[in-house]
Amino acid sequence: MMRSTKGIILYKKGGKSPKESMKCGETKRSTRKHKKIMKLYCSDGKKSLVHAGDKRYVNNVDSKRKAFKARHKCSTAKPGTARHLACTELWKKGGKLIKR
Repeated sequence: MMRSTKGIILYKKGGKSPKESMKCGETKRSTRKHKKIMKLYCSDGKKSLVHAGDKRYVNNVDSKRKAFKARHKCSTAKPGTARHLACTELWKKGGKLIKR
């Protein structure tokens, strides 16, 4: 594993991918260029790596939380989706404040 100058994790050929190195339910900073976080969901023996959050926007500001939750219908978000991850990790009260 190597780090580039922009903080993106690069994997060497034959190295472990995030899906292989993470535990089920673990949340980490995303390896995708414009995403904030990623979480590994495991159900029925299948692993699903979900990325959420746009690095170009500031999240979890009290004045913006209510509008975000209404716009994205957080009350109906299904677990294992990017919408659910954003609603539960990035936009919950007292959640992760990740700036650009």
